[in-house]
Amino acid sequence: MTRVLIADDQALLRGSFRVLVDSAPDLEVVGEASDGVEAVALTRREHPDVVLMDVRMPEMDGIEATRRICAETPVKVLMLTTFDLDEYVYAALRAGASGFLLKDTRPSDLLSAIEVVASGDALLAPSVTRRLVAEFARLPSGPVTRLAGVTAREQEVLALIARGLSNDGIAQRLHVGIATVKTHIGRLLHKLAARDRAQLVIAAYESGLVRPTAAD
Repeated sequence: MTRVLIADDQALLRGSFRVLVDSAPDLEVVGEASDGVEAVALTRREHPDVVLMDVRMPEMDGIEATRRICAETPVKVLMLTTFDLDEYVYAALRAGASGFLLKDTRPSDLLSAIEVVASGDALLAPSVTRRLVAEFARLPSGPVTRLAGVTAREQEVLALIARGLSNDGIAQRLHVGIATVKTHIGRLLHKLAARDRAQLVIAAYESGLVRPTAAD
C-alpha cells in the first residue's frame, strides 16, 4: 500500500481527495492537514510515502512545507494547485517536489500521478513543463558547472532525462540495456545529491548541460 497524506486548506477538497485516493485498492490516506505547519507535523508522525500538497495555505504555504519535509525525510511531494504560475513551479521543484499538477486534473490521472511519484519518477503536467522550460530559458547562459565527477556517459543520460526520455527511451537512444540506464541514474542521483528525476532535470538545466530550445 502507498500511504498518502493530503494537505489543503479547503475541507471540501480534502474530503474529495480522500474519497478518491481511498477508492484505489493500492492507496491509503493516512492523514489530512489544513495548513503547512500541520502537514510537516503529520508527515513526521505518520511517515507517508506521498504528500498531496496545496501551494497556497495559511500559517505556512506548501512551498515552505515541501522544503522542510524534503530536507528531513525521503517522503515524495506532489504539488496540487489551481494556479499555473511560473514562480510556483520553479520554487516547488527547487524545494524538492517530485511532481506538479493542476487541480483540474482528471481523477484517474491524479491516482496515476501518485503512483508515479511514489515509484521515484518525476511528473509534470504539460503546461507546467512549458513554464518550467521558459523559466530556465531566462537563466543566464554560462559554462557547465556542478557536474564535477560526472562521467561523459552519465552526462549523456542526464541530458536525455532533462529532455523527458523514459528509461526505455534512453536505453534505445544509447543502445544499452535498461539495467545499465538504471545504474547510471542511480549514480547521478548520488553524485548530484538529487532526490529523484525532477531534481536531475533541474541540475541538467542549471548546470548549463541542457539549454532550452525552440522545440522545448
